[in-house]
Amino acid sequence: MKAFVLIEPGKVGWYDAPEPTITPYGAILRPVAVAPCSSDVHTVYGGGSRKAPNLILGHECVAEILETGELVQDFKPGELVAVPAITPDWRALGIQEGNYKHASAPFSGHQLGRSAPGVFAERFLIPDADTTLAKIPQGVTIEQALMCVDVVTTGFTGAEFADIKFGDTVVVMGIGPIGLMAVEGARHLGAARILAVGSRPVCVSLAREFGATEVLSYKDGDVVDQVMERTGGLGADSVIICGGGDEVFSQAVDMVRYGIGTVSNVNYYGGTGNLPFPKFSGGRGMAGKTIHTELAKGGRVRIERLLNMVKYKRIHPEKLITHRLLGLDAVETALQKMREKPQDLIKVMVQIDWK
Repeated sequence: MKAFVLIEPGKVGWYDAPEPTITPYGAILRPVAVAPCSSDVHTVYGGGSRKAPNLILGHECVAEILETGELVQDFKPGELVAVPAITPDWRALGIQEGNYKHASAPFSGHQLGRSAPGVFAERFLIPDADTTLAKIPQGVTIEQALMCVDVVTTGFTGAEFADIKFGDTVVVMGIGPIGLMAVEGARHLGAARILAVGSRPVCVSLAREFGATEVLSYKDGDVVDQVMERTGGLGADSVIICGGGDEVFSQAVDMVRYGIGTVSNVNYYGGTGNLPFPKFSGGRGMAGKTIHTELAKGGRVRIERLLNMVKYKRIHPEKLITHRLLGLDAVETALQKMREKPQDLIKVMVQIDWK
C-alpha cells in the first residue's frame, strides 16, 4: 500500500509499505482527514531517537473503520472516528501506577509515527480500538474532530498542569496552534488575565478571540521584562510553554511567581544537552516554583470529552485550520508548509476522498 515515510533523517518520500494485520482487539482504518504537525517536522528534520527504516509518519487523523478484530465491542466497519495522537498501551502494568504516557517505556504513549506505523498511509492499524478510538458526536465536523486529536488535547494539557485558579494571571509562551488552545484552556480553567507571547498577526488575532487579554511580542523587548512590568514585579501565577527555543525554559522560570508559581511545559526541545535553569530567579534552588514537563493526554475518554466541548459549542478548534489540501499525495506539501510556517499558516488539513 502507498505510505508517506521517513526514509532517513531529513529525507521523506512515498513507499510501498506492508499491509497492516488485524489484531483481536484492533481495527484497521483508512484516513479521511489528516494534519501534519510540528512533531512530524521534528521527527524528520530535528534528530532525536533512531527510527525504524521507512517509518510511516503521521499521528493526527480522522478515519473510517475498515475492519475490526474479533474482540472489539464498541466499533464496527464503516464508522467515522477520531484517532487520538496519543495511544497508550492500556494493558501495560505502568498504567496501574497512573503512568499513562510513559507506562512501558519513555514516550510509550506516543506510538503513531514514532515507534509504530503512523496514519499517512492508505490503511493503518490501531491495536486496541475500544480503549483508543473516539466516537464523534452528531454535529461535530471532521475539521473539529481532527483538531481535537492532538492540538486541543496538547494545549489543554499545558493548561491543566499549570495549576490555574480562578482569577490567576497566566502567560502562554508561543501562540502557534498548541499555544492558542492553551489560551483557550486557561480561560476555561478560570484565568482572569492571559498574556500571550507571539507576533504573527494571524495567531495574535485568534489568541485574542480565544481569551488572551494582552499579547506580548519579543520584538518589543525582553519578554521577561514585559511580564514583570505588567505584573508590578510580582510575576505570573502560571506560565505555559508551548513554543520557542531552549531559552524559553529559563524565561518561564524568571517570570513565574516565587512560592506558588507553576511552569507547565508542553514544548519540544530538539537535540541533546541541557536546558538552562536560572539560579537567581530559581531562588538558588529554593524558589518554591513548580515545573511540570508533560506529554499530551490521550486515549478514547480524553478525546471524547474534548469532542463534547465542541458539541456544546464551548470551543471552536476548526478556526485553527487556515489551509486545506486534497488527496493523500498532498501530505508531502502539507508537511513542508508546517516546516516553513508561512505568515498566514496555523494548521493545514489534508482531506482524502476514497470514492
